[in-house]
Amino acid sequence: MMLDLTTWIITTAIVVLAWYMLQRPKPNLPPFPSRPLPFIGHLLTLGKNPRPTLKRWQEELGDIFSLYMGSKLVVFVCGYDLIKELFLKRPEEFSDRPKLAVDQVNKLPESGIIFSNGAKWKEQRTLSLHILREFGMGKNILAEKIQEEVNKFLDLLANLKGQPSDIRVATNISNANVISSIILGHRFDYHDQRLQDMIVRITAVLADQQINGALNFFPSLRFLPGDYFHIKKTKKIVDDILEFLKEFVEQKGVVKYDENNADNLIAAYIKELKSRRSKGQETYLSEMELVKSVFDLFIAGTETTSTTITWCLLYVLNHPDVQKKIHSELQQQIGNNRTPCIQDKPKLVYLNAVIKETQRLANIVPQAITHTCPRDVTVRGYTIPKGTYITPNLDSVLHDPKIWGDDVMEFNPERFIDQDGKLKTPEEFIPFSIGRRVCLGESLAVMELFLYLSSIFHRFEILPATPGSPPSMEYKFGIVLAPLPYQLRLVERV
Repeated sequence: MMLDLTTWIITTAIVVLAWYMLQRPKPNLPPFPSRPLPFIGHLLTLGKNPRPTLKRWQEELGDIFSLYMGSKLVVFVCGYDLIKELFLKRPEEFSDRPKLAVDQVNKLPESGIIFSNGAKWKEQRTLSLHILREFGMGKNILAEKIQEEVNKFLDLLANLKGQPSDIRVATNISNANVISSIILGHRFDYHDQRLQDMIVRITAVLADQQINGALNFFPSLRFLPGDYFHIKKTKKIVDDILEFLKEFVEQKGVVKYDENNADNLIAAYIKELKSRRSKGQETYLSEMELVKSVFDLFIAGTETTSTTITWCLLYVLNHPDVQKKIHSELQQQIGNNRTPCIQDKPKLVYLNAVIKETQRLANIVPQAITHTCPRDVTVRGYTIPKGTYITPNLDSVLHDPKIWGDDVMEFNPERFIDQDGKLKTPEEFIPFSIGRRVCLGESLAVMELFLYLSSIFHRFEILPATPGSPPSMEYKFGIVLAPLPYQLRLVERV
C-alpha cells in the first residue's frame, strides 16, 4: 500500500514537473511578468481588478507581453500605435474571435455578430449595418425614435419628485426600449414584466461572465458536479433570453411578415433572407443566426449605454462646476421653451466634451473584447502562435498621460475643446475599440448619449441624495465597469 502511494506521488510529481517545463516561456514569445504556475499559469497574479497590474506590467515589459491563463496563451497589446497596427492595419490577422464556453454550452458557437468569424461574420455584420443605416443610424429618423423614448424617460424621472433614487434600472429599461423599437419593432411599457425580466437576465449574464469566463481557459471544469462557475445558471438565463427573442423572430418572420413594411431589424433581415433563398443564393443567414444577432445587439447596446449615462451623472455630482457650465450652455443655445434635439448637437460643444471625457475616463470596457489570430503571426519580432488570445488594453490609450496630459486621471472636459472653442476628437479616442471589430452600434450609442444627457441636464438639476456628500467614484470590476449603486436627486428646473 505504501509502495502504491509512493509511486502515485512520484508519478504525479513527474507529470506536474513535465507540464511546468513545457509551460516555460518559449524564447520568441512576447515577455512574461513571471514564470507561470503549474496548471493555473498567471491566473492568480491578476487579482480581482487587473487594471493596475496590467499598467505596471506595461511599464516593466513594454507594449506587448504574454500571460498563461491555464494552458491558454494570452497576449496583451498596449499603446495606441501597436493597437492601431494590429487591429486597423492588419485586420486579416487579428479580427477573429475565440470560442466562448457559454456559447459552447448553449450550442451556438461562433454565431451572431460579436463572436462569429470569417465569411459568416462578414455577412451578418454587413447586413445588420446596412439595415441600421437604412433605418437612419446617424440620421434624424432614428433620432426621432430615440427622442420619443427620452421624453417618456424624462416623465418617469419627473415622477420621482426630486426624492433620492437609484435610476440605474430605469435607465437600463429605457435604453433597452430604444434597442427594442429598432430591432423588434416593439416598445414595452416600463412596468412590463417581460422587459424587466430580460434586463435582469442581461445584467446577470454580464455579472457572471467574469467567473464562468474561467471555463474559457479550463474547459474541462464545466463537467464538475455542481455549478461553481455559474455556467449552468448562465446557460439557463441565455436560453430564456433566446426563447423570448425567438418569439419575436417567429412573429415578425411568419405571423405578421410584410415585405413592404420591414420597419424593424427582424423584419428587414427576414426579408433579405427570403430573397436570397428564393434566388438560390448560398448564405449564412438563418432564423437562428438572427436570434443570436438580436441577442448580441441587446447585450452590447443596452448595458454599455446606460452605464455610460450612469457614470456621466456620477462625474457631474462630484464636479458641480461642470453641471453649471452645461446648464449655462443649454440656456444660451436652447433656452427654456423646448427640449434639445439632434440638430443642437454641433452647438453644444461643452456637453459633447463632457460626454467624451466620461467615455475616456470611465472606459467601461477596458480590455475590449478578446481577439484571436487564425495563423502564426509576427509582431515586433515576436512570434504569436495560431489561436493565441489577443487582448487590447484600452486603458493604455485612454489613460495615457503622453496623449491626454499629466492630469489624465482627472475629469477635465476641456481637453476635448481646442483653442478656438471647437470640439476636437483626437484619433486616440477609441472607447468603442478600433478596426473591423469596432462596436457596430457606435453611431447609435453616440446619438443616444447626446439625446439622453442633453435632455436630462436641460430639465433637471442633478443633486446628491445627501447634500454636500456626492456618491463614491468606486466601481466593481467586470466585463462592463459600472459604478457602485448610488442615489441622486433630480430636481426639475423652473
